[in-house]
Amino acid sequence: MTPMKKVEIVTDLLELPALSRALEDLGVSGYTIVRDVTGYGGRGRRTGDEITGVFQNCYLMAVCTPEIADLIVETIRPILKRYGGIALVSDCLWVKH
Repeated sequence: MTPMKKVEIVTDLLELPALSRALEDLGVSGYTIVRDVTGYGGRGRRTGDEITGVFQNCYLMAVCTPEIADLIVETIRPILKRYGGIALVSDCLWVKH
């Protein structure tokens, strides 16, 4: 197993193209996206049942080196500040197959 960092991001679905492009520009080789994430936070309740999709959230998870994780955090900070959301960075172990 290889020590890595797991970066988890929940933010506005409309920011997903910019977010995924930013990760790819940083050299992140893969990530997982879950659309229509619901919950409650600083900007109120997100129920996921809006007709237009304007208030929908998404969840993005990536596993990377600590150096790339630091770059991701600095890159996404303006997105989170403008559109809201959270980012979590935690230690993990990558099980290579």
